[in-house]
Amino acid sequence: MQRLAGKVAIVTGGASGMGRATVMRFLSDGAKVVVADLNEANGAETLAAAKAGGHGDSATFVRCDVASEADMMATVAEAERRFGRLDIAYLNAGVGGAFGPIAETSVEDWDYTFAVLTRSVFLGMKHASQAMKKHGPDGEKRGGVILVTASIAGMVGGGGSHAYSAAKAAVINLIENVAAELGPHRIRVVGIAPGVISTPLLHRGRPDRYEKQFRHQPWPDRGEPDCIADVAAFLCSDDARFITGETIKVDGGLLAQGIALWGDSRDNPFMRTAGVNRGTTGEAMVVRNLKDERS
Repeated sequence: MQRLAGKVAIVTGGASGMGRATVMRFLSDGAKVVVADLNEANGAETLAAAKAGGHGDSATFVRCDVASEADMMATVAEAERRFGRLDIAYLNAGVGGAFGPIAETSVEDWDYTFAVLTRSVFLGMKHASQAMKKHGPDGEKRGGVILVTASIAGMVGGGGSHAYSAAKAAVINLIENVAAELGPHRIRVVGIAPGVISTPLLHRGRPDRYEKQFRHQPWPDRGEPDCIADVAAFLCSDDARFITGETIKVDGGLLAQGIALWGDSRDNPFMRTAGVNRGTTGEAMVVRNLKDERS
């Protein structure tokens, strides 16, 4: 089934990782795709993969600095020029950004982080929504979908650096507010909040260095780019036509288990005992040792 047959999409940061996986998924689902990325070498590889998959005529590449308004305008214009319209804008491009103690973070690094992660989303929403508001045949409003890569780091403390987490929190709030504005135009605005996903942005060529991070999640399988691409394809399809203003966690249950202050389910002491802590009420705490009961 081709969920996105006849749709035209932009994918920023589409030349590697989750972006590339989503480009390939959109193409296989019948969409035509503008791959927007700053890295031209990776862009060429992505187009080669598209061609090898039989989608050469359905994909094109635009070099794009997502923090530049002129570049974002040009990317939207290329979708309209090459394929006639714009139905989907996946604003996915990202960087790790500034890290380190707050007192050691430079203003320049902070501003760069917000430019790539937050300003770019604002620019994408601004210009993609204008293209999507245009009338279709016989005056029919076309609408569309604006999908954004957020992060669980924007939902909880301890998920990323100060700057990265703050920038992603801003994006999640922006998704809700812009969804309310654009709903009457039949433009849905939705987000994906990945957990730990094995991409070059995370591991920089050394996925083995991040085994500990993957072990924190309850789900036993490693998060791969295709996990994000599958959800992106659903959210951009008509199957999700009543979902807007929502950011979906795709994290293998990482946030479902909370901040894991006491470890994950395999070493959490609360998983080895059962009972009730009555606090300072003066009533006794009840504790059952599950290991003794099971032996």
